[in-house]
Amino acid sequence: MRQKNNSKENPKYIANPAMLPQVFSKRVRKCPLSGPNAPIINYKNITLLKQFVSERGKMLPSRITSVSAKKQRELSKAIKNARILSLIPFSS
Repeated sequence: MRQKNNSKENPKYIANPAMLPQVFSKRVRKCPLSGPNAPIINYKNITLLKQFVSERGKMLPSRITSVSAKKQRELSKAIKNARILSLIPFSS
């Protein structure tokens, strides 16, 4: 009679994928807008805001710029205010 393969009997079978060894190490990215010497997000600071806007005038996502969620919301408000006041163009 055949026996069933349980995870206890077969050490190669791992039931929980979180228990697998990590092949790639995760790179820890810090938010460039948070910390002691971080610049202040303001709609008047055009040089800072242009770093987070693409060539076509779109806001870059936080996964690319590694900005935290809180600072990303502040950035989007500042960029929108600067666009309304025509400090930054809506599109190129």
